[in-house]
Amino acid sequence: MAPSVLSATAETGSFRRPRRPRNDICQYDDLVGEWWRPDGEFAALHWLARARSQLVPPSPSPERLLVDVGCGGGILGAYMQGYLHVGVDLTQSALEIAAARGVVPVRADAAALPLATGVAHVVVAGEVFEHVANLEAAVAEVSRVLRHGGVVVVDTISATRRARLALVALGEWLPGGPPRRIHDPKLFVAPARLVDLFARHGVELRVGGLRPSVVDYLRFLVRRDRAVRMLPSRSVAGVYQGVGHKQRL
Repeated sequence: MAPSVLSATAETGSFRRPRRPRNDICQYDDLVGEWWRPDGEFAALHWLARARSQLVPPSPSPERLLVDVGCGGGILGAYMQGYLHVGVDLTQSALEIAAARGVVPVRADAAALPLATGVAHVVVAGEVFEHVANLEAAVAEVSRVLRHGGVVVVDTISATRRARLALVALGEWLPGGPPRRIHDPKLFVAPARLVDLFARHGVELRVGGLRPSVVDYLRFLVRRDRAVRMLPSRSVAGVYQGVGHKQRL
């Protein structure tokens, strides 16, 4: 972990982060104390995790495996019950926090999952694909570890000017927006491309847009501990989510 950074965050609620390149994975160590702050740098990840969890089917058995790719500090675990929840991430400090929240931690790259083929009943990849250098490999791995008939749930950011404006140029400066420099817009993912990549591996993905509730967001501005609902949107030009089932090829 990064105790000096965590201590500074816990005591002051803020700290001066090193300026790093966009999408630099070291930023997650810099922000290690932010994972579970309701008004912190990762507030929107909690909003998205709740929306994501609503696409995951209930588990009929605690032996069913859910693989959470890019689990970060284990935020999805707050909304998931009934599964053996395995979290995969590259950041050790985040995995330690996830483990303390009941997630089984696995340190690995999304493009090289150290899991058996067809082992997972559900694979979740939330806010991951816009961070990976090799999108094709990451989608292939997510699809590989998913069993036939299993469910995949994803959300990511569309490769549009609107998304770059809303989530980078403006969003990084707004309360509840993404941490500054956490995204590289060159890695944003067109929905049609993601659907096509999953189709190559027998997963029929259906996508739809997401947007924050305006009323909830205004309340968040007044009281930063208020959660913001993510609502369906007709537009997939910003944040969008997808759900699919793996078919037999």
